[in-house]
Amino acid sequence: MEYFLLGSKILVTVAYVLSLLLLCSLGIHRYYLLYIYSRKKNNVPKPKGHFSKLPKVTVQLPVYNEMYVVERLISSVCEIDYPKELLQIQVLDDSDDKTTEIANRSVQYFKDIGFDIVCIHRDNREGYKAGALSEGLKSAEGELITIFDADFIPPKDFLKKTVDYFYDSKVGILQVRWGHVNPEYSILTKAQSILLDGHFMIEQSSRFNNGLFFNFNGTAGVLRKSCIETSGGWQQDTLTEDLDLSYRAQLEGWKLIYLKDLIADAEVPVDMNAFKSQQHRWAKGTAQTAIKLLPRIFKRDDLSIKIKAEALFHFFGYISYLPLLMLLLLMFPMGYFWQSVGIKYSVVFNMAAILAGTLSFVLFYLMTVFEAHRDKWYRYMLYVPITLSIGVGLTINNAKAVIEAFMGKSSGFVRTPKYAVTSKADVWISRNYVSSKQLTVMIEITLGIIFLVRMLYAVSEGDYGFVPFLLMLQFGFLYVAYYSFLHSRGKKII
Repeated sequence: MEYFLLGSKILVTVAYVLSLLLLCSLGIHRYYLLYIYSRKKNNVPKPKGHFSKLPKVTVQLPVYNEMYVVERLISSVCEIDYPKELLQIQVLDDSDDKTTEIANRSVQYFKDIGFDIVCIHRDNREGYKAGALSEGLKSAEGELITIFDADFIPPKDFLKKTVDYFYDSKVGILQVRWGHVNPEYSILTKAQSILLDGHFMIEQSSRFNNGLFFNFNGTAGVLRKSCIETSGGWQQDTLTEDLDLSYRAQLEGWKLIYLKDLIADAEVPVDMNAFKSQQHRWAKGTAQTAIKLLPRIFKRDDLSIKIKAEALFHFFGYISYLPLLMLLLLMFPMGYFWQSVGIKYSVVFNMAAILAGTLSFVLFYLMTVFEAHRDKWYRYMLYVPITLSIGVGLTINNAKAVIEAFMGKSSGFVRTPKYAVTSKADVWISRNYVSSKQLTVMIEITLGIIFLVRMLYAVSEGDYGFVPFLLMLQFGFLYVAYYSFLHSRGKKII
């Protein structure tokens, strides 16, 4: 029994330390991103020239059961300022509800007033979004392909501000920054807007401005048709076909452009379960793409160490939920083992976790809200701790997704429902597409209660230094679980 206990201590300690070191490395990487961002944040890419004759553009609108937003999408795309004779619009509809009827009616209206617009309806969802885009590409006449998901409202000058970058024949993909039409709707939408701004304001800018690989985000971008074709096309073996294609394109030598200052607004999910489904898809797809492409990236002798290292950290973003889950599960056994051998507080590791991990993420998102909301950054600053808490609350959901990817478990492309919610007055809870609760809710509730009890115990023992971190953990898990349950029962979020 004594040897078994000793072996358990060693095994748990090694697993805990390795998980902590992995998370610390991710925290340190956040400092690195902030550093390289601050060096070149004012860089603005310029086109190498201007077309004397504008290229033809095919706009692809992949939709699946989007009855509340499809008409808004089509109308906003038809308002883009670009010559009609050079604009082809494809509504790629895989729907099996009223969306098809609404889309056809809207398409016919704009066709009657002179637009080259068509609705391509598939009776199956083979390949999901990647399959729909591939189908549309067969009849795409444009040299350039622009993609907008159903929740987007593109600015009228979108094409006029983007097509000239393709004057450079080496440019294959251009991505613009996502904006948000409903960040003020709830705590959840505020948190999501901060998380997305962190990616688009800091991460994408840092990677692009410093010559590192970065990704096309699947919408609000322009692609050269030949880039898609020579890079292997839209492939269906991952749930993040956009991440997959953009890395394959860069491996083929194509340039990617990122425009931080051009914004295309979109609707962020108002339903907790829809948000979790979206995160699950992104986490699993990122892990699948990492398995698929990282070996290929590291085998390339012509890629610098910086590019390879940044690609690893990029893919590690969602995969890090595995060591985070391990850390959370081992926290209490480690507390018992350390106390039993007289080292209740592990100064080195805990300080490393705080300084390299937590503080780096706090600083990262404080910089995000300052850069993204210059005139009202202080209003969003108060939501940074809540945003981090909700991020932790997604641990079970996202770790499950990563585990599924590593186990090779296949799953369908679960869409993120949109409800045309742009203000607090908009009602969505009684509409179709309300997501159901998932099995992870019970685990989230359990962990939330455990951390709540541990926080109360820390207060009673006078260990106040642990209280902020335990508060963040218990709030995150209970918030995510509570609203997952309420939304599945048709109750509104605050």
